[in-house]
Amino acid sequence: MGAPIERVELRRVALPLVAPFRTATVDLTVREVLLVRVVAGGVEGWGECGALPEPGYTAEYVDGAHGILRQHLVPLALAAGEIDGASLGAVLAPVRGHPMAKAALEVAVLDAELRATGGSLAARLGGTRDRVECGVSVGRFPVAELLEQVEGYVADGYRRVKLKILPGHDVEPIAAVRAKFPDVALWADANGSYSPDDRDALRALDEYGLGLLEQPLPEDDLLGSAAVAAEIATPVCLDEAITSARAADQAIALGACSVVNVKAARVGGYLEAVRVHDVGRARDVPVWCGGMLETGIGRAANLAVASLLGFTLPADLSASARYFARDVIVEPFTLAPDGTMAVPTSAGLGVTVDLDYLDAITLDREVLAP
Repeated sequence: MGAPIERVELRRVALPLVAPFRTATVDLTVREVLLVRVVAGGVEGWGECGALPEPGYTAEYVDGAHGILRQHLVPLALAAGEIDGASLGAVLAPVRGHPMAKAALEVAVLDAELRATGGSLAARLGGTRDRVECGVSVGRFPVAELLEQVEGYVADGYRRVKLKILPGHDVEPIAAVRAKFPDVALWADANGSYSPDDRDALRALDEYGLGLLEQPLPEDDLLGSAAVAAEIATPVCLDEAITSARAADQAIALGACSVVNVKAARVGGYLEAVRVHDVGRARDVPVWCGGMLETGIGRAANLAVASLLGFTLPADLSASARYFARDVIVEPFTLAPDGTMAVPTSAGLGVTVDLDYLDAITLDREVLAP
């Protein structure tokens, strides 16, 4: 077991994005982030909640995550006595759902635990690689602007480019990017915006050599996804539908996907993310690490899990400067010319939080104690 939690800080910050991020369900110019700082045994640990300001990507959103942490999750953790990352899940189990809030608290506890013992999060999760292949996710833009952005990312060295699509905004941008960049590894992400009646539109994407089509149908339509996967040549990847290792196993068994996007925030934490990874390896299905426009805190944790062997496709792990003019960590993440990023190896998350900058962008801060 670990140590009793002495206090938990919930802090909300706002970081302007260097460019708008637009998907089928999200349109952001500022990334409001809920951060969690845990102090246990005199050692602090940091976590980041992946929830967005509005309940569009999933039902969770920043205000709701803040409330569930303050009113339920943190009080349970404070009352639990000695606790570590492995035991936290059982402590929080009485609260149903809210995986993003739980994931933020889990990684903060893991960070404190590992900082106390000197181990890295990557090693704790079973990671073996010291660098991770990185891709970039590009929101919806007019074609001319889209091509300009993609050109910059290809020049930066990103291993693949993923385009956000939705009905009526699919073939045109994909065809334009493929025509200008015939050799780029190209993916598409629909964020569940199509219906089973759109199979012809989805089939039309086959001619562009996409590496995968992510979450074409709503998350609760696994049978529809299976039907689409059987009718198109492009591999179907599921994102929003993968809420746990069990969900991943069932989706694969149904034929609803042949690729899995693993987001620790969406499945309730990094320990469950490892279990999703293990399902993929057992079923010989490639998995890759998705992102939620994280700051350097969340990005460090994502790099740790993406260092596991089963993550065989490039991750949504862009450089800090891809999203933010200034990150919340002292040494922001950068992309190497070969399109990879280093996995932190220092204790815990392996990053140092820039507290001065954090104070300057803080919207709200509260400290909870037993």
